[in-house]
Amino acid sequence: MSRSKKLKLIVPLITLLFVGAFAKHRLFDRHTQSGTLSSKQMDETSGIAASTINPGIYYVHNDSGDTSRFFAITPDGKLKTTIFFNGDKKVHLGVRDCEDISVGPGPVKGKSYVYIGDIGDNGSAWPYITIYRIPEKKSWATDSVANATAVPLNFRYPDGPKDAETMMVDPVEKLFYIVSKRGDTVGVYTAPLNSHVKDTTVLTKRTKLFFPGFKPFKWITAGDISKDGQHVLLKSYEKVYYWKREPHEHIWDTMLRKPEEPSYKAEKQGEAIGFTPDGKGYYTTSEGVFAPIYYYETSD
Repeated sequence: MSRSKKLKLIVPLITLLFVGAFAKHRLFDRHTQSGTLSSKQMDETSGIAASTINPGIYYVHNDSGDTSRFFAITPDGKLKTTIFFNGDKKVHLGVRDCEDISVGPGPVKGKSYVYIGDIGDNGSAWPYITIYRIPEKKSWATDSVANATAVPLNFRYPDGPKDAETMMVDPVEKLFYIVSKRGDTVGVYTAPLNSHVKDTTVLTKRTKLFFPGFKPFKWITAGDISKDGQHVLLKSYEKVYYWKREPHEHIWDTMLRKPEEPSYKAEKQGEAIGFTPDGKGYYTTSEGVFAPIYYYETSD
């Protein structure tokens, strides 16, 4: 075959491959800085979740070293309300290491709840972890300070203590999801949202996930499930992973399929990711005073 004929075949092929790669990722390439966390109180942000009852409000919180509180903010980072809740009286500051936050259904039909995951355990030493369940209030969009009553739900791992920074709520099957942070593979664990308050519930290990890369950059630091239960995000320090749930599929099976890898702007220490209420976009932010907030689109 002549050189000119080869070029006539190769050039269109290369063009086709380029267009295909672009089409695959174009929905995830659009991002913008929506704002900056406005208060020095939010200095080690480790989770972000959209309110269900307050349009335009998101909840964020700090990890280890802070008291039992979280913050209501706008997408541009303005602090609206600081919400204090009752933590564990046996623990200094009330909480050990809150690492993620979710908003979803709960024991009362039609009501929305905020879930705070006190699941961080750098030494893999705690005999149990705690998820605090707090009824969401409309006043959190307007009051500067609020106090909330939290119900502690205690859990333990079936295979020994783990460090984790990812707690998600599946509104379809009414399950908590916890994904461990460290190791060459990470574990995926679940428990019912209606777990007994006075018992320590044993988590169910569903599967293991492997993500390529180098430690600690590949460690899983955050995740979220959209409010309709159809979209899933996990993130490490350097990447974001996205899945679309298939009909009648468990989330742990969803995450066993190969994920999309949307573009991600590296952050100082990115440990927070959360969908918008409609699931058409998501926000990320990181530890550090006045950390930027980034918005990413996931569909047209």
